[in-house]
Amino acid sequence: MLMKDIIEKKRNGEALSKEEIEFFVNGYTDGSIPDYQMAALLMAVYFQQLNKTETFYLTEAMKNSGDVADLSGIEGKKVDKHSTGGVGDKTTLIVAPLCAAAGVRVAKMSGRGLGFTGGTVDKMESIPGFCTSLETKRFIDTVNSCGMSVIGQSAHIAAADKLIYALRDVTATVDNIGLITSSVMSKKLASGSDAIVLDVKCGSGAFMKTPEDAETLAEWMVEIGKRAGKSMAAFITDMEQPLGLGVGNSIEIIEAIETLKGKGPEDITELSVKLAGYMIFAGEKAGSYEEGIEIARKNLYDGSGLKKFREFVEAQDGNPDVTEDFSLFPGSKIVLEMKSDISGYVKELPAETVGKASQLTGAGRARKEDAVDLGAGIVLNKKIGDYVNKGELLATVYSQSEEKAQKAGEMLKTAYAFSDEKPEKRQLIYRIVR
Repeated sequence: MLMKDIIEKKRNGEALSKEEIEFFVNGYTDGSIPDYQMAALLMAVYFQQLNKTETFYLTEAMKNSGDVADLSGIEGKKVDKHSTGGVGDKTTLIVAPLCAAAGVRVAKMSGRGLGFTGGTVDKMESIPGFCTSLETKRFIDTVNSCGMSVIGQSAHIAAADKLIYALRDVTATVDNIGLITSSVMSKKLASGSDAIVLDVKCGSGAFMKTPEDAETLAEWMVEIGKRAGKSMAAFITDMEQPLGLGVGNSIEIIEAIETLKGKGPEDITELSVKLAGYMIFAGEKAGSYEEGIEIARKNLYDGSGLKKFREFVEAQDGNPDVTEDFSLFPGSKIVLEMKSDISGYVKELPAETVGKASQLTGAGRARKEDAVDLGAGIVLNKKIGDYVNKGELLATVYSQSEEKAQKAGEMLKTAYAFSDEKPEKRQLIYRIVR
């Protein structure tokens, strides 16, 4: 089998076989296929597309290119949740404890943030002592003992995806439905859970900008997951403005804790309860999605979820007292208040701009090797639909650097647009694909 023939076949719009796809995935992973040939194939795929069968073969080949987690040592049905990325999205830290309190096992492998999208691992590391790197036995024991564990994703999970994605990034071939689907699902399938609930974001702060594009991606990922024998569902949710009020690392952990105390912002509370509700249903601890929501809501307001969060933090060497003493989190030397120059209703607050402003504070990273400032970020005081008086607080910027805080504040101010009339309330959940 020759790589040149595979490139030519896809260039001409023909479907690739399982064997051909396994050949180029394995060859590129072991270095026998050079970058220039893989780049040529990616461009052919970009223009000619992959069908769903080819996408499934590619997903399976990339999954099998690295380690595949064996979670058979965990009792009961394992449920995973994955978000396609957003600004202020700290739902994992709320959803997992709510599910664990219902008896659902959540064994989650998460990544670090790159750009303005925060990584769950970075957020968890803002808890003093918290360990995000556990050996397999301890990971499984933690899930069995407290119902959940969140660790950093192994570098050997879906090894081919890391190499292929890096090449896609520099060859302008990222934006392709088959390649996106296989990239996300290869890692999720390799993580070993029985059921997967996806949160597919759409809007300015998401990769998919419209509900229609997000729906297409959701349908593809759900179908690929089902072909692999997994129970699947995908929520299509709004990311036109940030989720919740906090954007950062320790800032988002604090908001997650406040939400588990029943005092969180309306949007993050609603989305977390509904995601957890579906996970509880998928984990067979509820007879219906609606019953799952009721269980999740009960666990939120009776303190069961918060108790599980504390158990989980302690099990991974973190200080559980952070739930009562926020001063234990990393702080920031510079606190900059951004006040409004005019009065009116907030009409627009693009999540992408807020995310980039947060990145400027030091809360995000431009390159994988960059360090993040765990105490930096933004807390919003006003969002779309809120009325603001001139001189009233819009948001607060936190950073270790005066220069970074000022730059972030200047960008943040450009995100706010105002109107004399109150805008319609944005829809938070557009659809559930099952």
